[in-house]
Amino acid sequence: MRVKSHWFKPERAKSPDEVAGAIAFIAWKVAQNALKRMRKAGFDIDPGPAYFAFLAETMAYCAQVAWRHAHGHFDEAGALAFMTALANRCGETLEENYAELLGGQPPGAVKAAFVVRVNEALEEYAEFGYGPGGPDFGFMRYYASRVADRMPDKDKHWTHDQVIAIEAPEAAVTIARAFANLHETGPGRRRRPTAISGE
Repeated sequence: MRVKSHWFKPERAKSPDEVAGAIAFIAWKVAQNALKRMRKAGFDIDPGPAYFAFLAETMAYCAQVAWRHAHGHFDEAGALAFMTALANRCGETLEENYAELLGGQPPGAVKAAFVVRVNEALEEYAEFGYGPGGPDFGFMRYYASRVADRMPDKDKHWTHDQVIAIEAPEAAVTIARAFANLHETGPGRRRRPTAISGE
């Protein structure tokens, strides 16, 4: 799976809203890829509420990774504008896909629930470290525990292993690389798109 993370015209710095739109798209692709990999590994995540719970939790994790990088690229007001736009864009994507596959939710409900989750997660993930090498073990373990809570009993234990060893670091690397690429303002040139391992 490949994710493009460079601007077509990179000569000017992009606004927090523009970067948020691009990261939201990448976060959706990262979550879909993680879901495919989990299902291929034998985890029971059938289309339905559990399917979207996994996608939402993974996108919330991606948002936390992006939040840590936002402070290196924007001032405080810009970082907040970025995070607000990112949460709303991710929520809109989840809602559009939820409505298409399942329906049955009042307009705006899926998006609102996701924004609430991101706000809660800001407090929860704030307790964990994020250094030059990415998220620390606690950061990734917390994401794993959130995913495990939504899995059937038979998969809960193995979920931690899969998420901490593969899904969490893969997602963090992809978001970090995309964030760096999206802030390049040098002359445009053809580049190979960012690759995500997996299917």
